[in-house]
Amino acid sequence: MKLNKCNIGFAVTGSFCTFDKIKEEIQRLIDEKANVIPIFSFNCQHIDSRFVKARDYIDEIERITSNRAILTIEDAEPIGPGNMLDAFIIAPCTGNTLAKLSNGITDTPVLMAAKAHMRNNKPLIISISTNDSLGINFKNIGLLMNMKNIYFVPFGQDNPTLKPNSMIAHTELIVPAIEEALEGRQLQPAIISPY
Repeated sequence: MKLNKCNIGFAVTGSFCTFDKIKEEIQRLIDEKANVIPIFSFNCQHIDSRFVKARDYIDEIERITSNRAILTIEDAEPIGPGNMLDAFIIAPCTGNTLAKLSNGITDTPVLMAAKAHMRNNKPLIISISTNDSLGINFKNIGLLMNMKNIYFVPFGQDNPTLKPNSMIAHTELIVPAIEEALEGRQLQPAIISPY
């Protein structure tokens, strides 16, 4: 098990339709004996969607990981100086979070945790889920793909006919994407289409 005893920050943002898949991948990381630290965006903490109630989801992820979730910017900041993580993943990563990350904005616990982690030159993995990947966010994907220590879970168009700009990560590849990133490699192919 390559991830045995690895400390993985797992940040969740508001693409609520993917939450069941994300929960499965968190469980898979636990099965691989990783220590998973959950971090939630403000939207994830406060928006009850048709898919899940916010507090119920946080409670369930805390139960699966046996770790208290990071819910504030203040609690996220020590990740950097404490060199707390081996790898950090944002899954799902919304277009909003993607845009802010590419522009150095740190106004949520997820973004502060990402910034804090990146100061240690360790891998940040992005699992996108956004309706504007091939639209206004295309430039942000390009910027992040060319940044040191940033990797992507392979992704593709999820509905090219009805949502031609939308792309989503193949979440079943989260574990291998993290393993490759820990070796300094992007899991290939990075773009798999159609979904």
